[in-house]
Amino acid sequence: MSAIASRRSLALRNGPRQNLQALQLGHNNMAAAHKAQQLIDDNAVMVFSKSYCPYCRSTKRTLDDLGAKYTVIELDQEEDGSAIQDALAKISGQRTVPNIYIGKEHIGGNSDLEARKNKDLKALLKNVGAI
Repeated sequence: MSAIASRRSLALRNGPRQNLQALQLGHNNMAAAHKAQQLIDDNAVMVFSKSYCPYCRSTKRTLDDLGAKYTVIELDQEEDGSAIQDALAKISGQRTVPNIYIGKEHIGGNSDLEARKNKDLKALLKNVGAI
């Protein structure tokens, strides 16, 4: 069934209130995807995090220890944090945090960052002007 046919079917089954909620949800997801991509594009180092996550704290500590400039968004403290996390899963295939991008390149999570620590992490950070 096509997306249009699916929406028509939904419209027939649901009343106006549910249809409006579905449209708003779709708009919110598109807005979150745009926001996530804009953050990735606009920041040399972008970390999507959750304030209570120990792996996220480790990532931030590693970047701090290297003197890196980075942007972090705490998804658990954002109104659209869950939608952003859903969008990141579609963008990168990774739903977990931390979700790290350097120079618009998806690095992965904390273990991926740590694996690069003694290899090319400093050079990568220098190449994007973060250190």
